[in-house]
Amino acid sequence: MTEEALTYNDVLLVPQYSEIKSRSEVSLTSMLGSLEFELPIIASPMDTISESSMASTMGEHGGLSIIHRYNTIERQATIVRSVVTTIPSPIVGAAIGTSGDYLERATALVGAGAQVLCVDVAHGHHILMRTALDELREAFGDSVHIMAGNIATLEGYNDLVNWGADSVRCNIGGGSICSTRIQTGHGVPGLQTIIDCARSATGQVPIIADGGIRNSGDIVKALAAGADFVMLGSLLSGTDETPGDVINTRKGKFKAYRGMASKDAQVEWRGKTASLEGIATTVPYKGPVTDVLAELERGIRSGLSYSGARTIAELQAKAKFIRQTVSGQTESGTHILR
Repeated sequence: MTEEALTYNDVLLVPQYSEIKSRSEVSLTSMLGSLEFELPIIASPMDTISESSMASTMGEHGGLSIIHRYNTIERQATIVRSVVTTIPSPIVGAAIGTSGDYLERATALVGAGAQVLCVDVAHGHHILMRTALDELREAFGDSVHIMAGNIATLEGYNDLVNWGADSVRCNIGGGSICSTRIQTGHGVPGLQTIIDCARSATGQVPIIADGGIRNSGDIVKALAAGADFVMLGSLLSGTDETPGDVINTRKGKFKAYRGMASKDAQVEWRGKTASLEGIATTVPYKGPVTDVLAELERGIRSGLSYSGARTIAELQAKAKFIRQTVSGQTESGTHILR
């Protein structure tokens, strides 16, 4: 039997009475275990998003970046070390897989200063994830925060928590350049995954909404539904801090952006392709990521104020969602030019 599931476009948050006189009264502080962040945004572990420049800038602005794993152990560890020497009291994250050299990679990354290890696989509700979490816990105990995913269901979330994850990336197939749902027919709309996982009674660990987020309004909806952080790729793409050169064309300036399951990415980092569940493209050049983060932060703060909430926890307690029709979706967007 089929079940109905919601994504970000399907709902709106109902405005509520507010006594917030200024957005400066709103706190966006969120905890990743014992680690505190002033901005609940994490840059995705993609080779066109997260290397040293993005990690340093995210750290300076109160967020987090996960250094991608699509390089040698030495290269990834070098990137981590370069960030650690760049910013005061840095919190640096780095990605690993669940097979091959992942334990050796994890050891090198922790030695280089990484405080967050992200076990980064497309389908995280898997026996290889369980084995990896067991081995990582045996190797590092509680000295490192272990983020794991991705999953799409409450069952998947509960299992990763029980297997030892300190936080869980939630969503499968919703990213702007991800074709998993097209290629495999599997996935759950992004907001529904957050709603479901937030119902967990396992002794909840932080939920990271990862994929399908297109604007600050979607971030507010994700937080209201129960996410503690959002992980962003496309919204941060095309900025100065992303890896790669600016491409000058007759139509303007662009930068590369690609899914790590795309043919281009797979051939480059492992010399062959497996299942193709992503695409490669270019996106308009956006300038410094600080401008993007500032705009997103303003929108998120405004979003909390519309619900009369001064903190993310208060937003989650007060939030009222309504379902909107297709006509409502059209009305919700700017439509003077349609």
